[in-house]
Amino acid sequence: MKSFDIPEYYRSRIITPLKEFRRKRDKLKRDFSPTLLDFGPVRVLLARHFGFCYGVENAVEIAYKAIAENPGKRIFLLSEMIHNPDVNGDLQSRGVRFLMDTKGRQLIPFSDLNPNDVVIIPAFGTTLETQQQLAALGLDVVKYDTTCPFVEKVWNKAGQIGQKNYSVIVHGKPSHEETRATFSHSKETAPTVVVKDMAQTQRLAKYITHELPVEAFYEEFAGQYSVGFDPTRDLQRIGVVNQTTMLASDTQSIADYLKQVMIQHYDLTGDSVDAHFANTRDTLCYATNDNQDATYALLTSPADFAVVAGGYNSSNTSHIVDLCEAKLPTYFIESAQKIVSDTLILHFDHHTKQEITTENFIPAHRPVTILLTCGASCPDAVVEGILLKLAGFFPDSKSVDDVLETIMQ
Repeated sequence: MKSFDIPEYYRSRIITPLKEFRRKRDKLKRDFSPTLLDFGPVRVLLARHFGFCYGVENAVEIAYKAIAENPGKRIFLLSEMIHNPDVNGDLQSRGVRFLMDTKGRQLIPFSDLNPNDVVIIPAFGTTLETQQQLAALGLDVVKYDTTCPFVEKVWNKAGQIGQKNYSVIVHGKPSHEETRATFSHSKETAPTVVVKDMAQTQRLAKYITHELPVEAFYEEFAGQYSVGFDPTRDLQRIGVVNQTTMLASDTQSIADYLKQVMIQHYDLTGDSVDAHFANTRDTLCYATNDNQDATYALLTSPADFAVVAGGYNSSNTSHIVDLCEAKLPTYFIESAQKIVSDTLILHFDHHTKQEITTENFIPAHRPVTILLTCGASCPDAVVEGILLKLAGFFPDSKSVDDVLETIMQ
């Protein structure tokens, strides 16, 4: 497994060794059970998989390498490196400036750039149109391109089925950087349309079966289809790919649903299904799958509440929050600073996009059991801070060293 050179302050003296301990004992990743940190009056169940993934560590390494290799030069990030405020804030403190926000709105005009500037492409990738604009200005868009290889895998899959004359259905959030990039790459080889959820997929099916008029499609899916898309022609042969951070079960449900629509509409059997529906399989990244599977395993343990750490605009983190919320009280926080005291926590409701306050979130009984995990763009150091903050509310707790010694003996 490749080791990345990332700043030590993103690692943790507690979390990082625990993750490595579990990895060595389960190299084939068959054990998704959580790690129990028993402090006595408080018990913390830590998910088996969470935190920086391959793509994020690769992106962070390249970004700091760009800073080290270009003293005195202006350095720009196309948009947020990853959806984590700690990482983006640290890069900004080192002089890195963002050219666009996460919605693609321009913050600094490309016309202000010159060929001597350094531009970093974030882990989500970017659109072909943006790449061409930057290249036309004489900027190197390859040297510090941190696009996650699993995102590129989706682009390749879309290209492959496009070459076989299938149209591409992208399951993703239409405004998300990764989905915008995937859409841009996919439409180069295939008619492409984005669906954000099952409800929108069910609407799309009505255009496959001709239950809705073609004209309505263009209004209903405005901004989500490629130029020249013709529902009558381009929904006869389809394949599904996704934004890599979507909920796996949602993408599978969408693919299964569309497959059944095609089977019923065209009266397909056996191998004839391939004539109208491409076998793309799941295009979620391994980290998204592992983190979601680890969350399902985490939720089999009885607990009082869950804490999920990550950037509030992180797609993969929000899906972990959704899984936890379905089972027990869940607090979505950026860092330990949001835990104001043992009676007050500030946390994010990603449905309303607002930070809210909850009082008396720690129950009075003992022991208290807490589930703890985070998204793929959250540093181990952030999880450590949350763990220590929570354990610190119980003065008669065992020491961290004693708890770690019990686990890793």
